[in-house]
Amino acid sequence: MKKFRKVLDGLTTSSPGGTMGSPSSGSAAGTPTAAPTPKEIDIQETLVSENFQMCKTVRHGFPCQPTALAFDPVQKILAIGSRTGGVRILGRPGVDCYCQHESGSAVLQLQFLINEGALVTACADDTLHLWNLRQRRPAVLHSLKFNRERITFCHLPFQSKWLYVGTERGNTHIVNIESFILSGYVIMWNKAIELSTKTHPGPVVHLSDCPKDEGKLLIGFESGMIVQWDLRGKKADFRICYDEAIHSAGWHHEGKQFMCSHSDGSLSMWNLRNTTKPFQVTFPHGKIQKDGRKESCKPILKVEYKTSRSSEPFVIFSGGLSYDKAGRRPTLTIMHGKAITVLEMDYPIVEFMALCETPYNNEVQEPYAVVVLLEKDLIVVDLTQSNYPVFENPYPMDIHESPVTCTAYFADCPPDIIPILYSIGAKHKKTGYSQKEWPIAGGTWTLGSNTYPEIIITGHADGSIKFWDASAITLQMLYKLKTSKAFEKPKPVEGRAADLVEEDPFAVQMVSWCPQSRIFCVVGISAHIILYRFSKYDANTQITSLEVRLQCESEDVISPSDNENNPCFSESGSHSPQTHHHHPASPGSRTPEGNKDTIPCLKVKERMVRVPPGYQAELVIQLLWVDGEPPQQITSLDINSAYGLLAFGNCNGLAVVDYLQKTILLCMSTLDLYGAADPYQRLTRSPRRNRQSTSEFCMRGLSNFYSDSKKRIRTSYQSLTELSDNQQSIDMERSKSPTSVHYPTSLHNDPRILPEAVASLRASHCSPVFYLLDNVKGPGRKLSLPTDLKTDLDHVNGHCTSPTSQLCSAGKPRVPMGPEGPRLTRRGPGRPPFRKAQSAACMEISLPVSHTEESRENSFSRSRSSSVSSIDRDTKEAITTLQFGESYGRKNDALPNPCLWVGTSLGVVLVIPMSIPTDHEERMEEPVTMGPSGTVLMLKGSVLRFGFLDCMGSLIQSPYEVWRDLNGPEDPDRVRKRKLVHFSPSSSQDSCGEGHLAVVCSERQAKVILMPSQSVLFVHNITESSFVLRADVVSVSNSVCLACFCANGHIMTLSLPSLRPLMDVNYLPLTDMRIARTFCFTNGGQALYLSSPTEIQRITYSQEMCDNLQEMLGELFTPIETPEAQNRGFLKGFFGGNSHNFDREELFGEAAAGKASRSLAQHIPGQAGMEGMKVAASGVVGDLARARIALDERGQRLGELEDRTALMMSSAEVFSKHAHELMLKCKDKKWYQF
Repeated sequence: MKKFRKVLDGLTTSSPGGTMGSPSSGSAAGTPTAAPTPKEIDIQETLVSENFQMCKTVRHGFPCQPTALAFDPVQKILAIGSRTGGVRILGRPGVDCYCQHESGSAVLQLQFLINEGALVTACADDTLHLWNLRQRRPAVLHSLKFNRERITFCHLPFQSKWLYVGTERGNTHIVNIESFILSGYVIMWNKAIELSTKTHPGPVVHLSDCPKDEGKLLIGFESGMIVQWDLRGKKADFRICYDEAIHSAGWHHEGKQFMCSHSDGSLSMWNLRNTTKPFQVTFPHGKIQKDGRKESCKPILKVEYKTSRSSEPFVIFSGGLSYDKAGRRPTLTIMHGKAITVLEMDYPIVEFMALCETPYNNEVQEPYAVVVLLEKDLIVVDLTQSNYPVFENPYPMDIHESPVTCTAYFADCPPDIIPILYSIGAKHKKTGYSQKEWPIAGGTWTLGSNTYPEIIITGHADGSIKFWDASAITLQMLYKLKTSKAFEKPKPVEGRAADLVEEDPFAVQMVSWCPQSRIFCVVGISAHIILYRFSKYDANTQITSLEVRLQCESEDVISPSDNENNPCFSESGSHSPQTHHHHPASPGSRTPEGNKDTIPCLKVKERMVRVPPGYQAELVIQLLWVDGEPPQQITSLDINSAYGLLAFGNCNGLAVVDYLQKTILLCMSTLDLYGAADPYQRLTRSPRRNRQSTSEFCMRGLSNFYSDSKKRIRTSYQSLTELSDNQQSIDMERSKSPTSVHYPTSLHNDPRILPEAVASLRASHCSPVFYLLDNVKGPGRKLSLPTDLKTDLDHVNGHCTSPTSQLCSAGKPRVPMGPEGPRLTRRGPGRPPFRKAQSAACMEISLPVSHTEESRENSFSRSRSSSVSSIDRDTKEAITTLQFGESYGRKNDALPNPCLWVGTSLGVVLVIPMSIPTDHEERMEEPVTMGPSGTVLMLKGSVLRFGFLDCMGSLIQSPYEVWRDLNGPEDPDRVRKRKLVHFSPSSSQDSCGEGHLAVVCSERQAKVILMPSQSVLFVHNITESSFVLRADVVSVSNSVCLACFCANGHIMTLSLPSLRPLMDVNYLPLTDMRIARTFCFTNGGQALYLSSPTEIQRITYSQEMCDNLQEMLGELFTPIETPEAQNRGFLKGFFGGNSHNFDREELFGEAAAGKASRSLAQHIPGQAGMEGMKVAASGVVGDLARARIALDERGQRLGELEDRTALMMSSAEVFSKHAHELMLKCKDKKWYQF
């Protein structure tokens, strides 16, 4: 614990890390203030570095880019491999484990050691890995790297420790699973094929042992050759040369026949008695044409041949459809007797596998389900019912149903919110699922002791919102909300307007949720906001619509002429944005150029609509088109249920809405918020001759994230390094813009017709706003990001430098103008003419995607014209964060009042006090008054987050309204008035005086400010070489801290209020814009981000949670007795083959086969394997578990020995009986009668 004591003298102090020449407190000149001297502050800080540790907890969602599938029929767990080297292991709900290969190579194949608690993975880098699953976090025990051959197929027989490995050269190697050493026994391809064969058979595509005799190995080559290899005799029993290439093969359980799938869409059946030709060849989907020939069909990529006691065998295969119809969906075909069922899939099939009752391949299989792994989904089909229904998937595999555009994470929610959301969401669930239990039910999982309600909210590109129960490191869908239902369906448009219409006009940009009052707010990509209230009852309602004209007057500039040494600057007047209430969209509201004007992007439903229980839309706020330019996207949002107010802002200004009275209280430009307290020295400039429209860049919205500039193919989640700027196409588009009108010179000084080239500005809930200032000087001007951002995002493990150290983009300074004309401001000696345009975290990537080498080389490079003077730079200021709370709007305030804290992209903090009627009736009738107070605070970089502490160091929660159901039945005893809960800063400060602490964090800096004196107590420069993407004031270990995520991948925590560094971990470099958009912190030391387009990764930075993580995770392996093999009987065992007498150890061991060549493969011991084993085995529980497993295995062996003894005794009795009968028959016969 650190105890600090600081005495304030009431003088305004200067920040040691402040920007040169900018004030660090309320006084611009740093003069003493008349505020009363606060009392001595004494705060006990309890957090130390030992309270923090970074650790991944769990990963949710569908594995991205899956490649392989495996199932353990005894343990009943499923493994899925991916192209990025990840392995997901799934069991019963709650048992979900993620493993990652260090190499990152794609997983080609997975093989469980059935009921052994181990998994073998074969990767694309020709390495085999053995994973230990007998611990909660699996680890690699052994690895085997092949040096000269490439792995193509693996097969591990049940209860065998020898793994068959087929290679691209056609050879088959054998690996000892226990030691992970290569055996000297090799089946060479030239020994397997006929000596007369002149061509190479191709890679090994199939390996399987004969169910009748384990000493026979079936080898399938890609060219169509099939060989059954006698492992004992080291020779081929038979060879089949088929005309078509082979993709897979499957045995009948009796081992007398097998089936192959081929590239021409055929299935061939082979009998071991006669292998000269197949006894049956079928084209399941090939029709006979009029000329008598078969239709050409697609390859059958995999076939499984499974038998059943009570019915005909199942033949299950993927592919094989005819080529006659284009655009057919992928199919899985189930042939059961004469019935053929074709199941159409939504995505291509990656792999499928039939789930059978027995792990023995020489018994009747009895398939009961088939697991189908698709590119973007996992489906399990019930084979026990004739209509083949699918099982309801208990895993959250549909996170990516529509691309995720934003996330929010809420820990320690009210306990009643999850059950009520689940009960309402359950009414809308799909039906028609199988009634049987989910078949993948392995592992064990128990609810941990340290659990609390957690909710994750995801916003999607189609406008849908999903609420997820994230308690106890699980994820379960609670409720789905479709925001598009508040609007009319958009009509298709043609021509140039079609380029400006968003592909996903309802895409969710950010969300704001108050769990206590259950008020929910959604910001959409079309510059709209929807306010929802929660109700348990359905209702007939009409949505109120407010339309806001939040757009400053536009202007353009021209560069100074060559003979101008001291250019003269002038600027048009600054006008506050205008508002419209229920403004109708009339056809006459279009400009002569055919552009939209004073209408919103979407049309709200005007009729009465019936809304179901749940979240019901009450208010829609939309920004309007102005002068043919679409509205700038909303960058910040906050809502407070106790005040009944909603505030939002963008790059043009700020608007505050009273959603109780459905009125607009404030709508001002950013410059007007300053008033006389503007800290910037903004100069005037010359006007520009030509107006250039930037419509092409304003309304692209999310399509800039996931659209190609030509094909508009969704690539929402590609790395930033894949984006590039094709300047030539940009210049051509701008030069051809129909809105580029040449104005006469005499109109240059008219402020009404000087449009300003504004760029699109986007925000997300969990990351700062990314935007690019779009001010192109001329046709030869290159539009690009500064060099610093290139360094940040291109070099993953290098320094990540923020563009706050350099100028953002070309442009001009802004000057507030009055009706009297240009207002010139002074600047002191040594002060810059204006502040630099900061904040790379406020830069939007709005460049079209080009795949040419030239543009790829130029992507994220500094503009060639970057050497122009700073006069041409722009300082466009956006509202980046907002927060309501009880605070002090002015230095001389004695009591806290409702205030709105405003942060901008230039590091400015404004405090706007408000006057809100306290009485319920007055609140619904009297207006709320508010206005800028002149309070201005300064930080480095764009402001990201506010937080408030009392003088005891505790977090002050925002006031809220207790939830009440407005649609509930009328009850005379129930009070209809609003019930408010306030957290006043002075309620617990009798011993330390009036005031509270304000925590402000920007991209570069964090400050703790004492209110109302506005004195800076502590300053910490978070980073100099990078910039903060996400920051939040969170509670950890019964205290509070400031958590930050930087663009260079560092996650840091700072103590409050002293801002001491507590943790700094280089966790995750920003390699993708998706991470920056979706990363968010929450209380309890947890955070999450979208690790792939389909997966959510949850992490913790709390030591307490890391210690309890082992208890919270599920157990993958549970001791289960291996099912007994069926008693084959004496005669069947005597005549059915000698498979039980096959000793692989004697055949493949070093004594018989010798050692393999050292240059062929390299054994790599697992680094974390032994440590993981020690961790899993430590303690009394681990010892007991090991003893129990050993006893189970010993009892299993004794049981097998008893079975064999019983079989031998039975055989002896039968032999004795037959011998006695033979003796009785022959004892009376003479010798000549024989």
